[in-house]
Amino acid sequence: MHRDIEALADRLVALRFEQDPLEAAMLGLDENSPGLGDASREANDRFIRAYRGIAVTAEALTGQLNGGEEHLDERDILTLDLIRHSAPAVADELAARLVELTVSGFQNSPVVSLVSVLPQLPLDTPSRRGAYLERLAALPRALQQLGERHLEGIADGRFPTHRGVSNAISFLDRVTSDPDVSGLRRSGGGDEFLAAQDRLLRGPVIGALHQYRALLDEKILGYGRDDEHAGLCALAHGEELYRTMARVSTSTLRTPEDLHQTGLAIIEQLRADYLIIGGRLWGLDDVSAIQDRLRHDPALRYESGDEMLAMAIETVRRAEAAAPDWFGVLPSSPCAVEPVPLAMADGAAPAYYHAGAFDGSRPGTYFINVTRPRERFRHLAESIAYHEAVPGHHFQLTINQEIAGNHVVHSVFANITNAEGWGLYSERLAEEMGLYSGDLALLGMLSTDAWRAARLVLDTGLHALGWSRQQAIDWMGQNVPLSPVEIVSEVDRYISMPGQALSYMVGRLEIQELRREATVELGRRFDVRAFHDLILATGPVPLPALGGAVRRWIASHPPA
Repeated sequence: MHRDIEALADRLVALRFEQDPLEAAMLGLDENSPGLGDASREANDRFIRAYRGIAVTAEALTGQLNGGEEHLDERDILTLDLIRHSAPAVADELAARLVELTVSGFQNSPVVSLVSVLPQLPLDTPSRRGAYLERLAALPRALQQLGERHLEGIADGRFPTHRGVSNAISFLDRVTSDPDVSGLRRSGGGDEFLAAQDRLLRGPVIGALHQYRALLDEKILGYGRDDEHAGLCALAHGEELYRTMARVSTSTLRTPEDLHQTGLAIIEQLRADYLIIGGRLWGLDDVSAIQDRLRHDPALRYESGDEMLAMAIETVRRAEAAAPDWFGVLPSSPCAVEPVPLAMADGAAPAYYHAGAFDGSRPGTYFINVTRPRERFRHLAESIAYHEAVPGHHFQLTINQEIAGNHVVHSVFANITNAEGWGLYSERLAEEMGLYSGDLALLGMLSTDAWRAARLVLDTGLHALGWSRQQAIDWMGQNVPLSPVEIVSEVDRYISMPGQALSYMVGRLEIQELRREATVELGRRFDVRAFHDLILATGPVPLPALGGAVRRWIASHPPA
């Protein structure tokens, strides 16, 4: 790698790990930073300046190298493009100061993130066990800083939602009533480690969790926005704030109005597919009747959490067996499949993926939420597994980690629009691969398609158009055949994570367009396995960088 690009990538990664040492630990990197980071507004502003400085340097380096005679290989170009687009995006996200008003029971809420991530850290060496104790000891300070940020936000008129704060309080009640503190009490490591751990948990950690809960209840809850004002547009300067988050989340300049209309158009297009498959399966010729059966037929619900887990495992293994026909490069390790930890399940998505550690100490894992199985739909299992696990995020993120010579910046700064776009593309790719078990599973694929298209409508509706929470729930119930429990959870997620839900469909549409462009340009020279290998080797870079990589790949083919 070009020395100046490598040095700049090193700076960017070091800055990110200073900002979030826990991320470094989750990746099995930078073991010498055992803390939890500095969440103060002063630190936030310092990080903004540092990221903007790296962005300026990246632009200058791009001009210098493009005008010089030095040859840059594809990995150099891609890495520099990633830095150019990622550094200013992170600065913009930090400048939005969403941490001040992000209080909820979802994983993006800082306290939920801390309590759910810490139990996943490996404790297989003395240094890691020591670092874990240091992180527990740092938890009270981290919670104090979060409380200060919430109060600073309120002083500036940046209020969280009342429902989100209530859910965070409920989460903290569950954590503090759990004898194992929701997994923070770890086994193994010897008597000395266990004794030190218990001293921290019984003393400062539990005390800090109670104090943070009291602050939420006594000083934050009363300022919470009601359900009629759930979106950012209810705040002063909220429309501008949401446009920033839409830009950061999609790595495009598409406006909320454009995204809203795109979502509506896709929902309408899917109606024809519902009629074809629903008619073939059930003899129904009405979309509402098909969706009504998907929502209410008890035969389509799970019987147990064990059934959910078994079905997820079988689906992932079937996809892994078929993958060599569609991919030339495969991950070195299979995808692990586990249930979402029980203490996290109430606020968790139906399923999600956590990338493995670089050092192999923790495998890439597909987590499935097995709580309340009789309220969850069996026909969604396959499309979700193809998205989150294989050939979705497990292929994408594991291969990205394993590319020889790939700088770690490509994993640390994985672009959400590209990453989630690939996951959603994988759901449709699985149909091409012949992976769906039948028409019922194909209706599940259409349901998850409608689900992600609805995200464009709902996220923009809530945060740009002023929709109420109930308005969003009602619209989703009419247009997406999910269960009521999943619809409510999804809408609350969009309220808590403005902009994030836009990434899925925007990313998929871009990947599909790049595949169409390559197919047209290359004709019979187009090889779908090579295209998929290119996308995965390029990694989850921002969409402008991905487009550049694909077009350079097209241009590299000799004329027919």
